Amino acid sequence: MESPSPITHYENFPVASLLCPAHLRSPISAIYHFARTADDIADEGEATSGQRIEELQAYRQDLVAACNTVPPGHAITPPASTRWPNVFGPLQVALQNHQLPPQLLHDLLDAFVQDTQKSAAAEGYATHAELLDYCRRSANPIGRLLLHLYGVNDTLALQRSDAICSALQLINFWQDLSVDIPRGRYYLPYNECMRFGVSQEDILALRQTENATQLIAACAATARASMQSGSELVHQVPGRAGWELRLVVQGGLRILDRIDALHYATLNTRPTLRWWDFPIMLWRALWM
Repeated sequence: MESPSPITHYENFPVASLLCPAHLRSPISAIYHFARTADDIADEGEATSGQRIEELQAYRQDLVAACNTVPPGHAITPPASTRWPNVFGPLQVALQNHQLPPQLLHDLLDAFVQDTQKSAAAEGYATHAELLDYCRRSANPIGRLLLHLYGVNDTLALQRSDAICSALQLINFWQDLSVDIPRGRYYLPYNECMRFGVSQEDILALRQTENATQLIAACAATARASMQSGSELVHQVPGRAGWELRLVVQGGLRILDRIDALHYATLNTRPTLRWWDFPIMLWRALWM
């Protein structure tokens, strides 16, 4: 297995950083590569939606095989038929050594399939509740898998983790509107668009009208409230992992600050963090 590194390509999932406990870097990296590869199948290249769905189905079959072929005390090898041995070999090790809940991995695949299908049909989300249900499968499993590795599994911790992960996903949506919409990814809920008087034509044309600005501001406020509601989790996660979580929370909140500084004009501009944001994040993390 390749050495873990601080990869950030998969949003909302800081992987195997220096703050991560050394003995957990391998399983965290394995989970990351599983999610990253599935995301690439769903999102990268020139494949048709049908081809992407077929690839994801094959990927799920290999996940099922990996989950079913890890008898305790036996040598671990990837399923013979797998096309992704660098993914499922390490994942099998993590499954055996840490008893990862397989359903959380399946939930991630369900989300990638849903994203592919909605993009192919040029469909969005009717309500914020429907969007949160997508986050439940696209983002929340990552937090729950990490808590599983850290040995934190009480109900309140899981609720707080879900709030943080859903917030990170939502923040990513509102940060990336100018990128996602041209690619056929629509995350602004239809009922919220109607409430603020934002037409589908304006959204597709990336028109930053006053109504659109108010809509994005309201969406950002909801994401901030979710992040803040889960932030006490940093005191439940032990050791260096808790400090990494502090930086994750502050990173999400800092992106929201950047969105606010742009006056919510993310239909035209994608805000990013600069080097000087990180001392601010670190200072705020110290005082959580």
